[in-house]
Amino acid sequence: MPKKHAKQASPCFVFNNFFAKNIGLKTGGSYMNDPSLARFLCAELTRGYFLEHNEAKYTERRERVYTCMRIPRELEKLMIFGFFLCLDAFLYVFTLLPLRVLLALLHLFTMPCCGLRGSLLLQPAQVCDIFKGLIMVLCYSMMHYVDYSMMYHLIRGQSVIKLYIIYNMLEVADRLFSSFGQDILDALYWTATEPKERKRDSIGVIPHFIMAVFYVFLHAILIMVQASTLNVAFNSHNKSLLTIMMSNNFVEIKGSVFKKFEKNNLFQMSNSDIKERFTNYVLLLIVCLRNMEQFSWNPDHLWVLLPDVFMVIASEIAVDIIKHAFITKFNEITADVYSEYRASLAFDLVSSRQKNACTDYSDSVARRMGFIPLPLAVLLIRVVMSSVNVQGALSYSCLLLFYLGMVTLKVLNSIVLLGKSCVYVKRANMEDKLFERPSTAAPGKTPSRTRKTSRCTSHTAYPASIRHLVTLNYSFFLAIPACQTQPQASTELKHRTPKKDLLDVDRFTICGNRID
Repeated sequence: MPKKHAKQASPCFVFNNFFAKNIGLKTGGSYMNDPSLARFLCAELTRGYFLEHNEAKYTERRERVYTCMRIPRELEKLMIFGFFLCLDAFLYVFTLLPLRVLLALLHLFTMPCCGLRGSLLLQPAQVCDIFKGLIMVLCYSMMHYVDYSMMYHLIRGQSVIKLYIIYNMLEVADRLFSSFGQDILDALYWTATEPKERKRDSIGVIPHFIMAVFYVFLHAILIMVQASTLNVAFNSHNKSLLTIMMSNNFVEIKGSVFKKFEKNNLFQMSNSDIKERFTNYVLLLIVCLRNMEQFSWNPDHLWVLLPDVFMVIASEIAVDIIKHAFITKFNEITADVYSEYRASLAFDLVSSRQKNACTDYSDSVARRMGFIPLPLAVLLIRVVMSSVNVQGALSYSCLLLFYLGMVTLKVLNSIVLLGKSCVYVKRANMEDKLFERPSTAAPGKTPSRTRKTSRCTSHTAYPASIRHLVTLNYSFFLAIPACQTQPQASTELKHRTPKKDLLDVDRFTICGNRID
């Protein structure tokens, strides 16, 4: 039997057959008789498609576009609110902390050496204030031995590439210092105020105090080197270093956009961006002060610096917007998450203003954002005192008026922040967390563990009088009568359930610690 050879179809035949079945039939079968190139081009130009057959897909794409368009507005709302939170904690060091230290010292020298019935001579908050004041004074005295001008000329003599590498290393070192510095300060505060009846398992107050002083001093020197590098970039003739430093911000987009992010991680990044932006503003202020002092406070030189200042600020804002827009796009996170982050920061502020709060507000901001105001304050005082010559009664009078103005700004900023925070907390349905009772210990846990948890938690149980005061606080800032606010709050607290995502976010900080 002869072999039957299978007939292989040519590519042209396959194309004509497919085209006739799929396109020619739709044109009334006319293509069956005319399989030409003109007919193919005509079909390509006149064929249609129906987007409504995949409505969910294209609706999702449109929502992503709208989310990217909303990101700049929502992100800047969070950044502005976080900026004023950092400003409040920063002004606290210059305005209220000296007054608190004076009151603590006055209480120390006027009270007898032993308290009545074995009570403490100083309250824990007063002990912490005295240690903060001592750290500020000692670090400021040590900063006098660091010559800013010599450091500036030493950095100016380096090459551009070397300065670019140094600046990147300084940014990494600043984050490491910020993450570990608050732990050092917290260890000092707890060692100094730990109950005496407990068994001491620490190395003592004095070693912790020495560690805290050296930390603040080294961190202040690190920020001074950053300010000097930025000052060299401003004063360079070809502006090449400033351009390279600004392009470094865009490299940050590459390192963060294409990573997997969840809400908690994005919250940590947002807090880090708030802290970084506020620190850059203070560095720019230091650079302007040093340049104005070198040019004998000539106002014409300020107009030379302003374009570079605005360029640095604009690049920082643009990088943050692009970074957050694409992170939310790739990870399918809505723009409403930034309002949750803002409510979480507002909750920290409101809870720290309560009567029996476990921590000061500036410390809670440091834990949440990684912003430690002490080193930055020491450096700013050092730069201002070396740039401004204070002599005579008139100069001291102007200095006193400037201090009173800072106190006024601090008080007004705190009042506005507290009012806005009450609005954000109420809008996020988080009032019930303010009065949340500490959870009872499980049967397997020891009483000491339960006692420790009840001391450290920030959501302690309050009597009805304090509840009423907080309710009055809400009614004051929300312009709601107290007689209407109290029954509504009592009914809402029974039936309102908190948001799970917001509660999960609230348990995280920039340093990786948890708020139990």
